[in-house]
Amino acid sequence: MIKFRKPFWLIATALLAFQSVQAQEVSHPKSHFGFNIGDDYQLTNYTQTEAYFKKLAQQSNRVKLQVIGKTEEGRDQIMLIISSPENLKELTKYQKIATDMAKAKISEEAAKQLAKEGKSVVWIDGGLHSTEVVATHQLIQTAYLLASANDEETKRILDNSIILMTHANPDGHELVGDWYMRHTDPQKRSTSLIPVLYQKYAGHDNNRDFFMLNLKESQNIARQLFIDWNPQIMYNHHQTAPAGAVVAGAPYRDPFNYVFDPLLMSGIDALGAAMSSRLNAENKPGYTAKGGSVFSTWYNGGLRTTTYFHNMIGLLTEIIGNPTPYEIPLVSKRLIPSSDTQNPVIPQKWHFQQSIDYSVSLNYAVMGYAARYKDEVLYNIYRMGRNSIERGSKDFWPLSPSKVALIDSAMKGSNISSNREMTRGFEKRSLETLFGNKNLRDPRGYILPSDQKDFSTAKKFLNALIQNGIEVKQATADFTVNGTSYPAGSYVIKTNQAFRPHILDMFEPQDHPDDFEYPGGPPIPPYDAAGWTLAYLMDIKFDRILEDFNGPFQDLNLGEQISLLNSKKPVGKFVKLPAEINDSYKIANQQLNNKGKVWRDQVSGDFYIENKGNMTLTFDAAGANALPKSVKPLKSLRIGLWDTYGGSMASGWLRFNLEQHHYNFELVFPADIDKGNLNSKFDVLIFPGGAIPRFGTSTTTRPGNRGEMAMPDHIPAEYKNRWGRLSADKSIPVLQEFMEKGGKVITIGNSSDLAEHLKLGVEDALVDQNKVPLKRTEFYTPGSVLTAKVNSGVPSTWGYADQIDLYYSNDNLYKITNKDITPLIWFDSEKVLKSGWSWGEKYLKDGVLAFETNIGKGKLVSFGNDINFRAQTHGTFKFLFNQLQ
Repeated sequence: MIKFRKPFWLIATALLAFQSVQAQEVSHPKSHFGFNIGDDYQLTNYTQTEAYFKKLAQQSNRVKLQVIGKTEEGRDQIMLIISSPENLKELTKYQKIATDMAKAKISEEAAKQLAKEGKSVVWIDGGLHSTEVVATHQLIQTAYLLASANDEETKRILDNSIILMTHANPDGHELVGDWYMRHTDPQKRSTSLIPVLYQKYAGHDNNRDFFMLNLKESQNIARQLFIDWNPQIMYNHHQTAPAGAVVAGAPYRDPFNYVFDPLLMSGIDALGAAMSSRLNAENKPGYTAKGGSVFSTWYNGGLRTTTYFHNMIGLLTEIIGNPTPYEIPLVSKRLIPSSDTQNPVIPQKWHFQQSIDYSVSLNYAVMGYAARYKDEVLYNIYRMGRNSIERGSKDFWPLSPSKVALIDSAMKGSNISSNREMTRGFEKRSLETLFGNKNLRDPRGYILPSDQKDFSTAKKFLNALIQNGIEVKQATADFTVNGTSYPAGSYVIKTNQAFRPHILDMFEPQDHPDDFEYPGGPPIPPYDAAGWTLAYLMDIKFDRILEDFNGPFQDLNLGEQISLLNSKKPVGKFVKLPAEINDSYKIANQQLNNKGKVWRDQVSGDFYIENKGNMTLTFDAAGANALPKSVKPLKSLRIGLWDTYGGSMASGWLRFNLEQHHYNFELVFPADIDKGNLNSKFDVLIFPGGAIPRFGTSTTTRPGNRGEMAMPDHIPAEYKNRWGRLSADKSIPVLQEFMEKGGKVITIGNSSDLAEHLKLGVEDALVDQNKVPLKRTEFYTPGSVLTAKVNSGVPSTWGYADQIDLYYSNDNLYKITNKDITPLIWFDSEKVLKSGWSWGEKYLKDGVLAFETNIGKGKLVSFGNDINFRAQTHGTFKFLFNQLQ
């Protein structure tokens, strides 16, 4: 058994007793919480932690506390700013240096001078995923040490750096801490079986919200990262490590995103080396990196990963640990030292204190690097930003798999000569297939015309960019670029700015490589998605401009969002709300909720409301003095949304979106559905992915899930009605009866299996000639953007043209064998990939993604993909909304 040294923080704490001079007395965590951070069977909650952070700020002149905003449940979200007292006195100066260096608009000489004058800024967060309790508690212990310790290393950090310590999810911390500590018997304490999501809407998906910024906590954090502070290094703590390891960290496996500056990747490598070296020096084994874990730097949208697109060195660690002791399992392949795992850990019993100790050591490794090399990290973020500005100011050809494939294709068409001069000439001509094609350059900018139909959704897209620190301009008059005229009010985004990688990532396709375990082997899943181009998913109309252009453009204030309100009042007795505009549904619902009258045109799908003073518009709406003859009055439907004990993320994102668009709904749980008599309570039932049992695999929603378990005795009474899962033998007949009696069922994602349970006449389209499901080596399309055809002639697709970009992730795809079933969305080509990765793309052709059919007096409407994915896919929201009016 390996003997561990005494925990670093205990050594540092002991040193305090020997200091001859101590500036201030700072409360030890035990004196506040009643236990040491890291004690077995002990967790804090947010109320206690917030009070302790306030105490640190009162007791230590090294600590400043800032409330960065409110959470979704209304708590204060806190960030501690920690540095030397002298630095804190000049905080505004150092903050401006950090932002000036990140924006990179200053000269090279000025940047070098500011790198000397400035202080490195390091972000350390914890608690985003609240059941990952090490992350929350390392924040407390590290804050205490920085506030109180007087060893040379801590002093050097405080003198040369500013540390931003941010609590990422206060609501979840309160929930999980209280849940764990509710038992007086420590042996019964557990972080499992929490009854609701640990973030109000998103749960674990709160770490997928950082380019969209739907959630208040995400918005608060983005403001600090991308507008107010722009740290050079950010460290995002998580759990858990792969089996047989203690902690997974930097550097990460390939592929990395091709829009990154190479300085970013070498910076991640350098910090990863500092982290692993620190643990090795302190005899702390079990650090794994690169191919030792699944984590990569491809995806945008995570708290760590979004910072990459802003030239920040983002660090993630995933560590083991729980206040309930844990056994590290034997994984024999991890016992062999390698470049991935230099110092393997021997299986052993593991205590919470060890994980806290590791985390503090890793924090000090990162902070120590930033302090020792402050000039370098400050200059490098400037250099990356300056590189972005320069690339956006000239012709620039990006390199990615599809681009290099053009060169390879040209090379294959030649006969390689033994004459080196002839060969070199051919190589140059092959390179010209890429670098000689001006259409393959990166754009110099993008124009979003103000006359596009759903301009209010375009503004929401722009606000997501603005909150990410992107600089946006607006035209003050009509203008023309490359022969195309644009109206005043149009928005312009130039790419000659420091955060150019993020701009390109939101507008351009992701070009994911073909990534396999070995030639001919199975694909390696990307960490999260392969493609996510937000402009496509939100159905934004924009033009790519490849040459430099100018016009009557006015800069918007950095970080200041565009107002969605429209002050223009239409003339007429009625107001027409076009079906093409997402906000039309929201405004119609507001009127219904306010007891107003709403009509819907049964030909076009447009809404009409009375032109009264209590309406709030977000777009230019037309007035009308009379209603079309084809309108029908609307009333609010009784909507039920499936959810389950512990909370469903897919259901949570639907809750968020329905609330944003003012739909009234009620959560309905499996036990309530199984009781039957649903028509007395609901007109519509919505089942997101994970609700309906998978067809042909199990009688319950997921094999081996907790819904098959008997309900534990300790489940609180108010949550017992949520326990359980839907089943094929009991729940499906109840849903069939609900539809036969006039109810409507909407299934999303793999809940579209309901159609197969009901034997309606649909078959899996992703099969071979023998109707055997395709292997992953034959077909694999992880989260990507595809282009599909739309049946635009039916009410379910009102507001759509005949084509749409949508999110697809190895989702259900059908062949329809019953002529009474109406296809709504399908793929009509072997080439439908627009952004991401699709291996075996040809198999998608003719597959039906969405359909509807009558069942008795009611209806089933089925969507094989997630049309509400993370509340990001605004372009497909209307498919859902049309079912709810």
